[in-house]
Amino acid sequence: MHPLVQAFFDEHPLVEHADLLLPDLVGIPRGKRIPKVDVISALSGGSIFTSSLYSLDTTGTNVDRSGLVWEEGDADRPLYLEPRTLAPVPWRPASCQVLGELRDHDGGPFPYSPRTVLAKVAARFAELGLTPCAALEFEFYLVEKSPDRHGFPILPHLERFGRHAREGEVWTHETLDDFGPFFERVEQWCDLQALPYKGVVSEYAPGQFEVNLGHGTDMVEVADQGIMFKRLIKAAALDTGHRATFMAKPFPETAGSGFHVHVSLLDRDGRNVFSETADGEGTLKRCVAGMQRLLSPSMLALAPNANSYRRFRLLSYAPTAPTWGWNNRTVAFRIPAGSPRARRIEHRVAGADANPYLVLAAVLSGMLDGLLKGGDPGQPITGNAYEQVPVAIPVTWEDAVEAFEQPSPLHDYFGAEFCRVYATCRDVERERFIMRITPTEYEWYLSMV
Repeated sequence: MHPLVQAFFDEHPLVEHADLLLPDLVGIPRGKRIPKVDVISALSGGSIFTSSLYSLDTTGTNVDRSGLVWEEGDADRPLYLEPRTLAPVPWRPASCQVLGELRDHDGGPFPYSPRTVLAKVAARFAELGLTPCAALEFEFYLVEKSPDRHGFPILPHLERFGRHAREGEVWTHETLDDFGPFFERVEQWCDLQALPYKGVVSEYAPGQFEVNLGHGTDMVEVADQGIMFKRLIKAAALDTGHRATFMAKPFPETAGSGFHVHVSLLDRDGRNVFSETADGEGTLKRCVAGMQRLLSPSMLALAPNANSYRRFRLLSYAPTAPTWGWNNRTVAFRIPAGSPRARRIEHRVAGADANPYLVLAAVLSGMLDGLLKGGDPGQPITGNAYEQVPVAIPVTWEDAVEAFEQPSPLHDYFGAEFCRVYATCRDVERERFIMRITPTEYEWYLSMV
């Protein structure tokens, strides 16, 4: 038995069940719940799961055109579970969870797993004597547990006002106090699951918050923590009488929810190459240039679904061009203020609904492309980037699918076969979405045309 597994069950002898969390293409943890007697076998590689895990759309419907369903009879493959992700499930007594992915029939990497894609990209930095260091920021909304009669979300009721939230009250402690029990759960449960919770702020919209997670140098572990954190947030919300959503734009009239990645690079001596080594600023600029080149091809990974593209509007804090700048939140690639030792790039494009593995893989691919091929990002933006640079990235789902499918260095970093399946699954979901008739269409057209 793996030492981490033995230590976990020694510390948690009352565990009776385990949730096997297998993130799919869009980062939704799917899988199964098994009794403790089978957990040890599964953690030792004695379990299997269906390969069509990586051929689903967001609703969980098989995408036949992926080539992973009928062509091989919806075959099972070996299930790999990561022992270091074993953690108690505080909202389900006597339960634990563990993250994993599928491997190929011979036990090697399965090219359609997002965890495999990220691991492959991150490993390439070792060839350059570098180690990425990243931290994640997630924005999300708390809404009423039950929707209105039309199925739409409702902003939460605030005891302080005796009514539903109307204003964002950005950065106020009173807003955090309104949801005190929820944030107490979040902090306690993050501690129990060893998630690097670093604090929370109320954001620009009513019911919207941002939580920061601490930085790490194992990129797959950083993304694993993102998956676990989103699951924890949803559970804590339900446990305290609310619902949490990571939709990119749950309300048309309020702010969208982003997913920001802060990333730097360390050399073999642990020095930040952006500031503590010769030509640090030059290295940073080459990384930004690579991110700029790969931003359009990457948009489908950063904004995976129909709702994702509702964020990208002028003056929205969601970038619409591959801009960069120092201490400027209107750009796509921001160099935050702070000490030189902490110099980093903040990638501000992804929505909160995106898959953490693929977002990190896209960010790192851009940095790699800059390190390997060089480039000049141009002059940094000073002032309002929306007024100075026109829209220059795909801001519709259809355009993002097309950009992702076009030959680009991203295919080399992600793997051409992964890109084919991912684009197919996203495009089939897009086709299903546009065939739906919305309530607005009935309201506007049923009697008027």
